[in-house]
Amino acid sequence: MKSLRTILGLIRKADQRYDFFHENDKVLIGVSGGKDSMVLLKALSQYQHFDCVNFEIVPVILDLGFDGFDPKPIKKYVKSLGLDLKVIDSKEVYPILKAQQKDAPHLPCSICSRMKKAAINKAAHDLGCNKVAFAHHGDDAIETLYMNMIFGGRVASFQPKMHLDRADIEFIRPLILCHEDTIIKAQKEENIPSFPSHCPNDGNTMRAEMKSLLKDIYKKYPSAKDNFFSMMDNYEKEILFYNDIFYKVERKDISFKPVILASDARVEFKLREELKCLNLNEDVSRYVVYKLSTPIGVISFTKDKIPSIHDLSLKSKYKKSEKDIREFIENNLKYFSSPFYPM
Repeated sequence: MKSLRTILGLIRKADQRYDFFHENDKVLIGVSGGKDSMVLLKALSQYQHFDCVNFEIVPVILDLGFDGFDPKPIKKYVKSLGLDLKVIDSKEVYPILKAQQKDAPHLPCSICSRMKKAAINKAAHDLGCNKVAFAHHGDDAIETLYMNMIFGGRVASFQPKMHLDRADIEFIRPLILCHEDTIIKAQKEENIPSFPSHCPNDGNTMRAEMKSLLKDIYKKYPSAKDNFFSMMDNYEKEILFYNDIFYKVERKDISFKPVILASDARVEFKLREELKCLNLNEDVSRYVVYKLSTPIGVISFTKDKIPSIHDLSLKSKYKKSEKDIREFIENNLKYFSSPFYPM
């Protein structure tokens, strides 16, 4: 019981930090049969009875059409918790993945992930759930960070909580502050069953490689594991190149600074208030226009593959610079869709 109590405490801490659960929430729990989702199910079946908030949980498993899939033993355990496992027919996924695989050695994980999320969204909508809980834990987040850095050229992981506007559903990850070894201990102590994955890629993914890489790092530098955990929330100490990005118009002393930091947002808001252009479309990239070190206006771009100007406003004394700015943008617009501006 010790490890499960630890997990419940960490779910409570994550709930307080990221605001996961609200009164009368109906939460779909994505169950795969693996240790993480089974431990999450057990933990939330207890956490929902805490006196902090009342919410309902609905366990759901997707039948993706993989050979050997059998939900009966999982249903049996779920029933022992006083819950009913919903099996969602998504058998069309596997044939599509096979068709997309072509000559590759493995099924395309990215396509599978998108299709699973779409199926889960639909299930949540059909079952009247306003939230979906996934069993991703902190170690998963660090692995995702490394995968994105190594293969994607970006510093990014999944979020503890993410709202999908179109589906009007919120994804939450209640185990986000948990280490995988604590989950393994809880599974053993509570005799929580887990069931093998029937995915043909199981054990042969980039994530498995990241696990191995991080295991070697932790072996050599034991403090790295806790430091990586702390890093994920340590926004006050974050220092990266983008803090100093200014896209420069050559020989005009004009540059565009992306609105990234809180200080950027304050400057932008003050300018927009002064220029009376506060109405911003949400789906835009925002910049402050500078003349040397003086903020002189604002500009925003739509977030399309090839962006276009959403709005451009300058202080009256700098209006003559608008022609140079528009000419620069017309010649360099494609670069604003890239994470790296060419040197």
